[in-house]
Amino acid sequence: MTASDAEEPDLGMLIGSLGRSLQKELFARLAEQGHRQVRPRHGIVLAFLPPGGARATELAQRSGQHKQIIGAIVDELVALGYVRREPDPSDRRAKLIAPTQAGLDEISKARAILAGIEHRHRDELGDDIYQAFKTTLGQITRTQRSWRQQQ
Repeated sequence: MTASDAEEPDLGMLIGSLGRSLQKELFARLAEQGHRQVRPRHGIVLAFLPPGGARATELAQRSGQHKQIIGAIVDELVALGYVRREPDPSDRRAKLIAPTQAGLDEISKARAILAGIEHRHRDELGDDIYQAFKTTLGQITRTQRSWRQQQ
């Protein structure tokens, strides 16, 4: 390994840095828009929660997190007033995690903020480069998830 190799950030470093920077901007702007109590960990649920709700097992699958982690975060979000548990109409024994008005507002604002961030990067890089970046990042993510599921 040469000195220049040690200075070149690897994929994990780049993605980690990008993720932390996106989260920092997103949650600072959400706080400015009235959602001061929401933290990055809450995004594990809110980012994957459809307007009609979902079961905890679905949220765990979509987010790639364990159901116990989802349950703990849902407990926090219930206490904060962002989601509620309600009976699943298709199976009364199961519970749906459904967004409240505050949850819908946060989800809507978060998506708008993220769309603005993406727009900023698309403007800076150009449509073709930005789309190629997103496509490639999506392929890498799917490949990595596939590896993890095989283990």
